[in-house]
Amino acid sequence: MTKTRLEAFSDGVIAIIITIMVIEFKTPGNSSFEELCKLIPKFIIYLLSFVYLGIYWINHHHLIHNINKINGKILWANLHLLFWLSFFPLATSYVGEYHFKEIPTAFYGFVLLMASVSWSILVITLNNSTKKEGEKILHEKLNFKSYLSIFLYFIGFLLSFIAPVIASGIYVILAVIWFRPNE
Repeated sequence: MTKTRLEAFSDGVIAIIITIMVIEFKTPGNSSFEELCKLIPKFIIYLLSFVYLGIYWINHHHLIHNINKINGKILWANLHLLFWLSFFPLATSYVGEYHFKEIPTAFYGFVLLMASVSWSILVITLNNSTKKEGEKILHEKLNFKSYLSIFLYFIGFLLSFIAPVIASGIYVILAVIWFRPNE
């Protein structure tokens, strides 16, 4: 199988995830500025989630760029990543609705953690598959940034139960760290 179907499917799933997230926004109860301001927490978490999905989409493009053939292991690893990314609308809506409270922030952090772990599994699977296929070995490696991210997502997840604002700060810092793709 070529990479075209994998890329098209992944692009489509990510586009649908973003669409579902924005559909979660409900029109304010009336036309007052106060009602509009009530959407600020939802907008903040939507923006963070949108940036994260953009980061995954861009890095996915760079990751798949050098691959010529796709095998079953790669398909399953990619589906594993898309599975965790598909939780972004739920986690985003939950945090936005309950204004960064402990449990919603922990759930959001857990989704970020699992997406990061699944990303690492995809990178490892692609590297192992390209070695076996004799293709050019991927430039993308699990580097310090990858391991640091998993560690910090885990710390953020734990901190969510006692200090959700600090945990949210960790999630923002990690988005900033990953803003520039690994090319």
